Amino acid sequence: MKSLYLDNGATAFPKAPGVVESMSNYLLNIGCNVNRGAYKSSFEAENIVFETRELICELFNFNKPENVVFTKNITESLNVLIKGLIKSGDHVIVSSMEHNAVMRPLNNLTKIGVEFSRVICNKYGELNPEDIIDHIKPNTKAIVMTHASNVCGTILDLKKVGTICKENGLYFIIDTAQTAGFLDIDYNELNADAIAFTGHKGLLGPQGIGGFIINDDIVSEFDTLIEGGTGSLSEKEVQPEYMPDKFEAGTLNIPGIYGLNASLKYILKEGVATIREKELYLLEHFLNDIGCISELDIVGKDNIKDRTAVVSVDIPNRDNGEISYDLYNNFGIMTRCGLHCAPSAHKTLKTFPRGTVRFSFSHFNTIDDVNYAVDAINKILKDFD
Repeated sequence: MKSLYLDNGATAFPKAPGVVESMSNYLLNIGCNVNRGAYKSSFEAENIVFETRELICELFNFNKPENVVFTKNITESLNVLIKGLIKSGDHVIVSSMEHNAVMRPLNNLTKIGVEFSRVICNKYGELNPEDIIDHIKPNTKAIVMTHASNVCGTILDLKKVGTICKENGLYFIIDTAQTAGFLDIDYNELNADAIAFTGHKGLLGPQGIGGFIINDDIVSEFDTLIEGGTGSLSEKEVQPEYMPDKFEAGTLNIPGIYGLNASLKYILKEGVATIREKELYLLEHFLNDIGCISELDIVGKDNIKDRTAVVSVDIPNRDNGEISYDLYNNFGIMTRCGLHCAPSAHKTLKTFPRGTVRFSFSHFNTIDDVNYAVDAINKILKDFD
């Protein structure tokens, strides 16, 4: 039986060429820490860490490598940014398509008097940026928003959102979990103050490494979430205020950074546009083919305009969990079923609490993979009838 991985929205597999070799080289031949040793291997590791910051800058059209902060994932990045900026009495605006990486920190902050408003998207997951205006209050401090839905793949118009932030003096924090490596993301064009990223999805790197980039002008506005050793100012028992040390307490995931370094080089060499073109080619074929299956509903948009290669489907007369199980058990197809850590998005898309079966493609997939998945869906539904 064929083994087919279609769960790239959760984590990319396979990883980019060179990731394993880069991590293995570090663990086998270098192995030391950074900022803690005055010897050759430590300097070599420090060079790779800094080079990776530069690669992130190239990816996001950002110009301050020292303001690239590494964390263990985008969830930690969003917690650092949200909890570091938002204080008691502040108001935040989000979309109704947000992941729990945004919603859980915000809901927790309501305990100290933080408020938030949810701008409701339409049944396709699309945001009308003008709807944001009605939610702006005198104490509104920031907009925190996903770039694309992890449930249905719809891309939000963050360029217009960024303009609204600039016109109204609001901070703008962007979650790129589903778009980094798939879309050209220009930090300046989006009028962003901070962009959070993760290494293990569209960036094709290993799990356990993520981070954020942040505007130098607002660093002083943020409190730290974690304090500790940095290898700098060791004579003081307070966290350094300069970047990136302010936010990088403790030992970094250096093997993960080595892996991310290799995956970023691969993406920048291949070209984000080339990767996107391949994924949309596969997506279009998949959407066209499953669109002919009457027993199945495509959740969100049924075309490739303004969307990623993430597709959720609902089979109203079946348990979606059973469909996902049958796909794997009988055909070796790996999908993700459920609410995808995004209950607000599912409520918007009218799939709560049933959830959906989610297919998410990589540019490493082929048209044969698409055909195999469509045939499997047809066979499962036919057998049920």
